[in-house]
Amino acid sequence: MAKQHAWAHSAHPRSPSYLFFSVVALSFLSLIALLIYKVDNFASQTKTIVGHNLEPTPWHIFPPKNFTDESRHSRAYKIIQCSYLTCRYAATVGGAQPSEGLEEERRGLVSSRTPPQCPNFFKFIYRDLEPWMTTRISVNHINEAKEHAAFRIVIVEGKLFVDLYYACVQSRLMFTLWGILQLIKKYPGMVPDVDMMFDCMDKPTIERARVENGSLPLPLFRYCTTEAHFDIPFPDWSFWGWPEVNVEAWDEQFKEIKKGSQAQTWLKKIPRAYWKGNPDVESPIRLALMQCNDSNLWGTEIIRQDWAEEVKTGYERSKLSDQCNYRYKIYAEGYAWSVSLKYILSCGSLPLLISPQYEDFFTRALVPKLNYWPVSNIDLCRSIKFAVDWGNTNPSQAEAVGKRAQHLMESLSMDRVYDYMFHLISEYAKLQDFKPVPPSSAQQVCEESLLCFADDKQKEFLKKSAVTDGSSTPPCTLIKRPNPNFFTIWNDQKRKIIDNVKDMENRANAAIT
Repeated sequence: MAKQHAWAHSAHPRSPSYLFFSVVALSFLSLIALLIYKVDNFASQTKTIVGHNLEPTPWHIFPPKNFTDESRHSRAYKIIQCSYLTCRYAATVGGAQPSEGLEEERRGLVSSRTPPQCPNFFKFIYRDLEPWMTTRISVNHINEAKEHAAFRIVIVEGKLFVDLYYACVQSRLMFTLWGILQLIKKYPGMVPDVDMMFDCMDKPTIERARVENGSLPLPLFRYCTTEAHFDIPFPDWSFWGWPEVNVEAWDEQFKEIKKGSQAQTWLKKIPRAYWKGNPDVESPIRLALMQCNDSNLWGTEIIRQDWAEEVKTGYERSKLSDQCNYRYKIYAEGYAWSVSLKYILSCGSLPLLISPQYEDFFTRALVPKLNYWPVSNIDLCRSIKFAVDWGNTNPSQAEAVGKRAQHLMESLSMDRVYDYMFHLISEYAKLQDFKPVPPSSAQQVCEESLLCFADDKQKEFLKKSAVTDGSSTPPCTLIKRPNPNFFTIWNDQKRKIIDNVKDMENRANAAIT
């Protein structure tokens, strides 16, 4: 009977307890929750090229970027995916640099071509880098420049790394990095290893007057400089597009502007000076310009640009190609320099430049009375009127100046922009006395990671401005370093021409009174 009972017990065991499985499941869920927490916490500390976990630059405050349009977990996933996984994945599926054999083949092809000579204004690369020509640049100089930088760019073996410190307004950072990636793609295997501190805001900060005798200024790249600063000018983001104001990449935008400029002959263009822009950018010049809006008294048409309204109407009233039907286009600096200058020069109208203080990399090619007309910021309205009266009295000469300005901008193709970037980076890299190494906090950036972060409109602009393949021709040949007196003579000659125009203006005003 006992044996029968034992057999029955083994054949029909007790229903198992679910305690063990519950513990396992709970442990698994806890592990998942912990993992999600760790990932979320890691993402919340990761700085990104679109501004996650970055404060605006303290030297130029702007509203912080808002990322509340996505959930916290989806944002964390995107940050991890775009910042850490995309470039690695792209490299495994053929997104890395070309093989050494292909690079050697391409370099052989390039070296067999005779490149053109670089434009004359490329000489200013030497002036911009002159402070470090003798003593060179140490890693300490780079680290000290961090105080003025929004981010750090390190290129090593054709790969781009970025160390982020502050957010940049709108999509400046994204499009600046995209431009550097296109340079690396255009000239693969040729862009040297380099370490650059960069500020993405407008005003130069490395003042010549504050550099003590015998000490070196800090090397800092930005989009503009002045004669009173050591900041090194670099092509601005809008050459690859500016989606926030619907401005296309440079080559495409220039074609549209030139086409618009040919809609009317010079004599049929409106014989007034035209300006349309935003005066609310802490610009005394633009505020003063608003007082000159009188077509009968000053021969002007001054229009306030409302970008919020333009967004609502699909930018129909802000097309740059529709603003070339005036004989004269006014350029007024904003908070500092303005990207609008290249579009104004492209119109074929006579450009009227109001005493520009700032210069970007190509404006050193501008010569008063040759490809623009200088306007004084003193007695501004009367100075504009004099320029308009002179142009209407001398239409063929005014038209010729406008055409030379347009030709200058046509010669500034994206090929030349990339060549300037290449030579500037190459000459700068020669001055570094250390081997560039990405800091541990830097992230690799590739085309795929930028597109991963980009919204739909940004992706459209980025893809349209992409370099499709490596260049079959080498960069233009950089002109040899000129005599140091060259730059002084150049500036003196320009000042003499401006003074001559001012004398003409004073004599005309004296005759009227």
